[in-house]
Amino acid sequence: MAAVDLSAHPGHLARRLQQAHYLLWNVMVSEEITSPQFAVLNTLVDEPGLDQRTVGERVGLDRSTMSEVISRLGRRGLLDKVRDPQDGRRFLLRLTDEGVRTHRKLTVRTARMNQLFLAPLSAEEQALFFDLIRRVADAAEGLRNPPEPLGAQR
Repeated sequence: MAAVDLSAHPGHLARRLQQAHYLLWNVMVSEEITSPQFAVLNTLVDEPGLDQRTVGERVGLDRSTMSEVISRLGRRGLLDKVRDPQDGRRFLLRLTDEGVRTHRKLTVRTARMNQLFLAPLSAEEQALFFDLIRRVADAAEGLRNPPEPLGAQR
């Protein structure tokens, strides 16, 4: 059996893309604040007071990951977590002043990182790239319960 061409495997390419992003993020943006943590900060800048579940849905994080991200940001003093007065089971999230300052600083750095990351593409190619990966990512949201592999069917 011959080896498959991994350059035609989207998962392989997505992993390589993620590795490049991770490297650039750590060098150009922050070694302390991760990209998912930045996504949470960014969401709360735009919509302060959202509950934890809604923020997780907006940024594409599962419950346990979201809980860990919130804990880390809280320990760093970047966000406050308060009980919802209308529903004591829910927590509402707001950035602290330090969280707003951190977001502002990281936003400038992410813009520079994204310029470098996308430099191999023209402006038109960048727009197409975003359209295509957004469509695949949106469709993938529906694959949370994928069908059984062919060999697993009885």
